[in-house]
Amino acid sequence: MTGPTTAVIGAGISGLTMGKMLGDYGVPYTCFEISDRIGGNWAFGNPNGHSSAYRSLHIDTSKYQLSFRDFPMPEDYPDFPHHTQIKAYLEAYAEAFDLKSRIEFENGVRHAERVSTGSTTGKGWELSLQDGSTRRFDFLVVANGHHWDPRYPDFPGEFTGTTMHSHHYVDPRTPLDLTGKRILVVGLGNSAADITVELSSKTLDNEVTLSTRSGAWIVPKYFAGKPADKLFRTSPHIPLAWQRKAAQAIQPFTAGRPEEYGLPKPNHNFFEAHPTQSVELPLRLGSGDVVAKPNVTLLDGSTVHFEDGTSREIDVIIYATGYNITFPFFDPGFLSAPGNRIRLFKRIFKPGIDDLAFVGFAQAVPTLFPFVECQTRMVAAYLTGHYALPTVDEMEAVITADEQKYLGHVLDTPRHTQQVDYFLYEHDLRAREIPAGRSRATPITKGGS
Repeated sequence: MTGPTTAVIGAGISGLTMGKMLGDYGVPYTCFEISDRIGGNWAFGNPNGHSSAYRSLHIDTSKYQLSFRDFPMPEDYPDFPHHTQIKAYLEAYAEAFDLKSRIEFENGVRHAERVSTGSTTGKGWELSLQDGSTRRFDFLVVANGHHWDPRYPDFPGEFTGTTMHSHHYVDPRTPLDLTGKRILVVGLGNSAADITVELSSKTLDNEVTLSTRSGAWIVPKYFAGKPADKLFRTSPHIPLAWQRKAAQAIQPFTAGRPEEYGLPKPNHNFFEAHPTQSVELPLRLGSGDVVAKPNVTLLDGSTVHFEDGTSREIDVIIYATGYNITFPFFDPGFLSAPGNRIRLFKRIFKPGIDDLAFVGFAQAVPTLFPFVECQTRMVAAYLTGHYALPTVDEMEAVITADEQKYLGHVLDTPRHTQQVDYFLYEHDLRAREIPAGRSRATPITKGGS
C-alpha cells in the first residue's frame, strides 16, 4: 500500500513505533529528530535536554507489560530493567526494522504550519527545519513526548536556597552536590519516591523531607513473588466501578495504608489518582530516614512552612511536580494544551484537522509501549484508507464520553488529564473503533486518506 507523504516529529518511543508501523503499511515517511540519537526520554543525558532519566533509574512497569507486542524484551533482562537496558532495547528495535534510515538526526522541526491555498487552509503541512530548509508533507504525526517541559508549583513567598526540578536531577553529585544538605522533595510520584530514597541514604548525611499535596497510595512492585503488574488486568466486560471497588478493598492488605508509615492520608481513594510504585520508600519512612509533610503553604527565606502548622529549615528544594504538554513548533493560537488539556479523539485525532495525528500523549496504566503500538496501528490504517474517522460532532461526543470513562473518577489535576486504562483502550480500538472505521471507509481506496 501507499499513502500520503508523512512527517513524524520525534524519535523517542512514540516516533520509533510510528515509523515501524508506517513501514509495515508501506506509507512514505520521514522522521525529524532534534537530537543526535534515538530514545527521547530513555536516552540518558540526551543532548536535546528532553530526557528525565536519572542515573539509578529502573522502569516501574515490568518488562512483561512494557514490551512491544511484536518485539519482546530479551529473556535475560531483569523484571525491572535499568534505563540503559531500555535504551539498548530501543536500539535493537530500530535496527531490526531499519528505522534509523528514515530519521533525520539533528534536524528537528522548528515550526509547523498548515499549507494555505489562497484564502483557505487546505490539507498538508509546511515544516521549517533545524537545518534552515523548508519541506512539505501531506500528513503530520506529533510524537515529541510530554515528559520534558518541567512544571513548577506556585507557592507564596520566596525561597533563598537552591531549587531544581527532578527533570534535571542526575545523581547525588550531579548537577549539585547533594551531600550534607537539608533537602525537601516536593511531590509523590515515582520519580519523587526514587529520588527521596536515593538522597535519604545515611551515607550522604542528608536530612530529607518529603512534601505531598494530595498524598498517594504506594503499591509494591512484587506480589506473591511475581511482578505485581503481571497480575493486573482490567476487564472490558465488568463495570469499571465494580473493578475499582474490588481493588480498593484489596489494596490495604497488599501494601497497607500510607498514613501507617508516616505519609499524609491521601485525599482520594485508591485508583482515583496515579499510584506510586516503591518498595523502599515505606522502609525509609518507617526507619526515620525521611520525614513526610503535607503541602507547602509558605516559602520564607530558608524556612518552609507546611499545612500542618510546622516548618523546617531547608537548603535545597527538588520539585518532582510533573510536566507541561508543550508543542513548541505550533503557534499557540493554532494549537496548545493549557492546563495539560487537549481534546483528542481516541487520544490521537484533533476534530476538524484531518491531516494531523498525535501519538503517545496519554498516561497509560499500566503500560506505554503497547499502548503506542495500538495507536500507531490506527493511524497507519487511516493513512492507507483502511480506516475513516467519524464526523466532527461524533468525535466530540466520543471525546466527552471517553473523558468521563477514564477521568470521571480521578483527581482533577494537570497530572491526570491524560489518564487512560491501557487494557480498556486497546480493546476499544481493536474490537470496536478500528472495525467501525473500516466500515466507514468501505470501499477501501488505495493511495491516500
